[in-house]
Amino acid sequence: VAPVPVWSANPGRHRLTRSGNRQLNAALHRIALTQARMPESLGHTYYQRKRDGGKTKRDAMRCLKRRLARVVYNNLTLDHHNRTTPQHEAA
Repeated sequence: VAPVPVWSANPGRHRLTRSGNRQLNAALHRIALTQARMPESLGHTYYQRKRDGGKTKRDAMRCLKRRLARVVYNNLTLDHHNRTTPQHEAA
């Protein structure tokens, strides 16, 4: 979901990279759409804050997808850490 800069003269245009995991990107897109549409979710609040800050709908959605990607990655690494770290048993 990381945008790649695409410009020769005017900076500011971005496009999604064609490399990477397309299935994962599609899953993140569905999650972002769902969260942006749910008025009481944290994703909707974040999306609206970006829109109110002057971002276009597409840019705000891109920001939400990147935030969700960070949340998913952090949860996966925390889970991996918890599974590989030996737990001390209470006697």
